[in-house]
Parts: sequence; C-alpha cells; structure tokens
Amino acid sequence: MPHQPLPAAPVTDRLLQPARRAWCRGAAAAGGLALLGGLAPARAQFKVEISGVGATQLPVAVAKFRDEDKTNQVLSAIVRADLERSGVFRGVDAPQVIDEATVPALPEWRARAVDALVTGSVSRLSDGRFDVRFKLWDVVKGSEIGGQASAVVAADLRLAAHRIADYVYEKLTGEKGVFATRMAYVTRGGGRYTLRVADADGEAAQVALNSPEPIISPAWSPDGRELAYVSFESQKAVVYAQEVLSGRRRVLANFRGSNSAPAWAPDGLQLAVTLSRDGGSQIFAIGRNGDNARRLTSSPAIDTEPVYGPDGRLYFVSDRGGSPQIYRMGAGGGAERLTFAGGYNVSPTISADGRYMAYVSQQGNAFRLHLMDLIAGGAPRPLTDTTDDESPSFAPNGKLLVYASRVQGRDVLMTTTLDGKIKARLLSSAADVREPAWGPYGR
Repeated sequence: MPHQPLPAAPVTDRLLQPARRAWCRGAAAAGGLALLGGLAPARAQFKVEISGVGATQLPVAVAKFRDEDKTNQVLSAIVRADLERSGVFRGVDAPQVIDEATVPALPEWRARAVDALVTGSVSRLSDGRFDVRFKLWDVVKGSEIGGQASAVVAADLRLAAHRIADYVYEKLTGEKGVFATRMAYVTRGGGRYTLRVADADGEAAQVALNSPEPIISPAWSPDGRELAYVSFESQKAVVYAQEVLSGRRRVLANFRGSNSAPAWAPDGLQLAVTLSRDGGSQIFAIGRNGDNARRLTSSPAIDTEPVYGPDGRLYFVSDRGGSPQIYRMGAGGGAERLTFAGGYNVSPTISADGRYMAYVSQQGNAFRLHLMDLIAGGAPRPLTDTTDDESPSFAPNGKLLVYASRVQGRDVLMTTTLDGKIKARLLSSAADVREPAWGPYGR
C-alpha cells in the first residue's frame, strides 16, 4: 500500500523555499529502504552544458590522447570539459592525436592563439591496467611545463582524467583544482529517492542509499569519509551518518520531534543539528556518534540551517527578527545578523578560506543565488537569473559553487563561477536532482 504524502520537517518548513517543501512532501511509492554496503553503480548519467563568457580566459588545447579510443573513456574530452567548466580556460579545438613523447610544433599552435597544450597517451598493460601519460606545454614560451604518468584500473580512467585537469589547473593558475573531488546529491524518480556520490562533474555516480521516502541535506565530513543526511524512512526526520566506502551508518539524532540540517564542525568531532525536542526549533551541537547534545541557540524563533565556517564560527538562519535572515555566532555566543537586503535569506554556505558566503535570497517571486564578501564587505551580488535556486555548496578551493535549480520544468544541478559569468548545467538522464553537496579534498 502506498505511503501517504509526507510533510516536510516542521522545524524548517516555514523557512524553506517552495521547491524544497514540494520535494519533501511528494508522495513516495511503496518499497523498502536499500542501504548499500559501500557504493553501488548507478545508471544516472549527466550531460553538461556550459554557458557564458569570462572576462579573461586562458586558451588551452587538449589534443586527443594516443589510443584513448581503445578505452571506455575519452580522457582528452573529460580534461577539456573540466577546464572549461572552471571558467578560467577556453577550450581550443585540437582534433589531431599527439602523445606525450612527441614534441609538438609549438609555433603552429601559437599562430592559433593557443597559450597551453596538453598531449598524452593511454596504453593497456599486461596486468590489465592502463598506463596514462600526459605532458603540458607552454606554447607562448615554447617550453615544456611538466607531465606525469600513472597506472590505473579501467574503473579509474575518469578519475585519472580529472587528476590531469587538476594538474593543468594548478600549474597554470597556481591554485589547487577540484576536478578529482566528489559530489553528493539526491535524485527523485519513479517514486523513490536516491542519495548518490559522483565525480565533481556529476558523472560516474554511485548509489549510497535508496529509499521510498525523502532524503535531504547531505553533508560531507571534513575528511570526506562520511556523509551525514536526513532521512524520512521512519516517517519522521532523523539524522544519520554513513561511511562512504563501507556503507555502514549510525543514527546521529532521533530525538522527540524533528531532527534536521546536519553540519560538520571543522575538526570532524561534532556536528550542529536542528532539533525540536524541547518544543522550539533550535540548534544543538552533538558528538560524531550522536552523544552529548548541547544547545547552542536559545530563542523563541525558528533557528535552523547551521553551517560552520573554517574558523569554527557558526552561521545559521533564524526568523527572530521577523523574517528568515542569516546570523553568525562566535565561540562566546551571541548572534550577529549578516543579511539585511530582502525579507528572505536562507541556506548559507561558507568558502573554505572564510571569505565568501553564498546563500539564497528571495527577489520578488524568485529565489536566486547571492554572494557576500565577508571580508571586504559591500552589497551582496546576485549570481543567477533563475527563479528557483537552493542548496548552494562551495567547491573546496572556493572558486566554484554548485546549487540546485529548476530549469524548463526539471530539477537540475548547476555550477557557477563566483562572478556568475560561467555556468554549467548538469542534465540528468535519470530523474530530478537536488540537494547537492560538494565534497572536500582527499580522494
């Protein structure tokens, strides 16, 4: 017998965007919970559409790798797509095959206004693995920058390509790339909700949890080994933590009332959660095993959506001032209001360096992603022109954001640069997609 439509968690219902309330309230089909022992392959695939033009983009050519057509992954295409999605690079067509052992005719590439060139090869080893080699060339200076070689199993060819893109990004920008990191998100389709873990481009997704009831608010532990999330499988909001590799999980918060919005502290030893166990919706700190619950906020209002900054300060949403706004609390307590423009500001996320806060602000009937510079100050900047944005999450290098939106009747994931000029839409072939969380370094 099908379950009755499930209401959203009452603790956050008044503060959530309409799309997320609808997501949580959708009727789910009958069927059991599927908890995976480790990650299981998923069928969902993404088509990435990149749009926009940055002010200064470095022209980079990625030649076809020798023998990459003999594998199940086109490494050169993955590398190019990663670099373009960053917003820093503009891809230049390079249809020819050039391996890392060949010295390219750099003056010819310079004549094509190319600044950097990537060449490489893939060859199968006797033990079944693949030898992946590449070289990066500075076309302007006419010199080799460097290169690497690695032996990987077939299942890790995509990861090898992402690591090549990270190498190129770091060598050319001086900053660490994020293409080999992971992303968690939730899909909804066929009356089921599925928590998935994928590459940073949304591809190569694997299933962590499959349920007939809503799953929301995935949050990565600082070491990337665990995901905390909220599941409604017991007909109420309960917070779990799940080991990504083994699939083992434990209950973190199942108190009377609603349990929601988990956020890991920077040291990974505790989490902030929103609990209504005392009658009001307030933020508590709990140990990583769900012990030692300690109240952090005390107000007659709804306090929810906590997130830690890298310095340990807590950011959260409260309607204590009459409408949902974002506040910041230091170690000594006391709450400082951060948002003043507009009557509805929710879903804060903080960059790894603590400089930027992204959040969702209501502008008329639209919910749009905004960015605030916490150090330099100034007016917050809108990053999108869509109308139903939610759940922003920073890449670990702080240079990109992933968020959920609704485009042409579909729930999709988007990434954007911090100036809002380069966006990538991740179109899933499987289902509606929401609740993204960008994982940390360390894969």
